[in-house]
Amino acid sequence: MLERARVLVVAATPRELAPPGDWIAVPCGVGPVEAAIETARAIAELQPAILLHVGIAGGRRTRALPSASLVIGSEARYCDIGVPPEWAPRSVPASPTLLSVMRQALPDAPVLPIGTSARVGGTSGCDVEAMEGFAVLRAAQRAGILAIEVRAIANEVEEEDRTRWRIAQACDAIQAVTPQLVHAIWNAS
Repeated sequence: MLERARVLVVAATPRELAPPGDWIAVPCGVGPVEAAIETARAIAELQPAILLHVGIAGGRRTRALPSASLVIGSEARYCDIGVPPEWAPRSVPASPTLLSVMRQALPDAPVLPIGTSARVGGTSGCDVEAMEGFAVLRAAQRAGILAIEVRAIANEVEEEDRTRWRIAQACDAIQAVTPQLVHAIWNAS
């Protein structure tokens, strides 16, 4: 399938990144603009074979995703753009190869589209919302690199009281699972 690949793990903040093992870890910044810039720079400089985007996210109340539960992104959707698709893409599918690997590594995790918006509550048509996924996966797509997004749920998107968000729990969950995900990628090689 893949030779033992050089894996780049990207997250918005250092708090979401597991300490690097045999992989490269890069914080890309919060929001789609910072994420696109930093991810493109890291890809050009580090030339990874595979990109694993991890981090925290919000889940829609109707989906009832528990705090710290994991979600595998089937695609990243850019919800802030309102131009015709022929002018700019609105979604980037996850690599089918990596999607299969993640499904085996996390058999209980739902596989869902993850919306990207620069503002909390800015997505529509997605049960999971984050701020960087589309930018990171698009940078990887443009560079011809296999990529996928995996998130830990920190809050309900509709919850305005941020004291009720479980950011530390979600960060701990994504950090804890990252080595397993990287090793699953390598074992599939």
